[in-house]
Amino acid sequence: MDRFQAMQVFTRVVEANSFSLAAENLGLPRATVSTTIQGLEKMLRVRLLNRTTRRISLTPDGAAYYDRCKQLLADLEETEASFRDAARGPSGRLRIDVPASIGRSILIPSLCEFHERYPDVELVIGMSDRPVDLVQEAVDCVIRKGDLPDSRLVARRIGSFENLTCAAPAYLEAYGEPRTLDDLARHHAVNYFASRTGRVLDWDYVIDGVATEFEMKGVIAVNDADAYVDCALQGFGLIQAPRYLVLPHLESGRLKEVLPEWKPSPMPISVMYLQNRHLSPKVRAFVDWVADLFAGCPLLGGCTAAEQECHFVGMAAPHTERALTQNQNLAESVF
Repeated sequence: MDRFQAMQVFTRVVEANSFSLAAENLGLPRATVSTTIQGLEKMLRVRLLNRTTRRISLTPDGAAYYDRCKQLLADLEETEASFRDAARGPSGRLRIDVPASIGRSILIPSLCEFHERYPDVELVIGMSDRPVDLVQEAVDCVIRKGDLPDSRLVARRIGSFENLTCAAPAYLEAYGEPRTLDDLARHHAVNYFASRTGRVLDWDYVIDGVATEFEMKGVIAVNDADAYVDCALQGFGLIQAPRYLVLPHLESGRLKEVLPEWKPSPMPISVMYLQNRHLSPKVRAFVDWVADLFAGCPLLGGCTAAEQECHFVGMAAPHTERALTQNQNLAESVF
């Protein structure tokens, strides 16, 4: 039995949810598809599919085998493509994921330039504001901020963003403007809670070089970046947010920065991908392009070429470790 062909047949049956459709897509007789699945189950000594006259479904072993087949076939395709397509440039579908606020403010407005440079790359962009498993969801790379705990991933630091404290003028007229950090105790905040854990995130300010956390009281909490800013605009309280996210409202006067002499910790930003994706021309092209984009973005603080070349797996690079540790709370946010 050709194992790779058997894997291809099995994955196509699962995705089509039909032996007949899979056979048609593969250009094979239906009997061949059925015989291949039976032979695969015999070789593995497990049942992969539950079959009835109307439908098929994966067994637990079948689901686990399907995930492994998808990854192995994807790895094989990536390896072949890296050599086959080297001469004609990056091509194919590239699936990425990015926090929604960063995608809308920074990435999407610049995508025409990427498309002009790499017209044969088809971008599939997720902006779901949720944790993404690159293996299970077949995502090629992600842009993330803060702590980078996944040991399967290679990360490249591409910049950082500055956080600040601000509020609507109406709120400041009603409650007064805080002048010191001690004044925060008598103010309300729009709280932000982590989607994954439900935990309300503390604020932090850098005091004498050390990030110090502050627990803020409030009457509302959200887990979406746009909603967070909207609540501030409605006068629900102070917010601590990235400058790029609130800059239009600061310029229009709908929000006002407070405590400008007290800065929250900056948030590192990295582009991350699986270790076995380093051969892929399309991944390399996107990583290099987005690194240049973020380094030159006026809304962000870029990093040096030497910093960008620092790759690390599952842990912070030496020059970012302290900042990442300070930002464990905000790392759970979607900013």
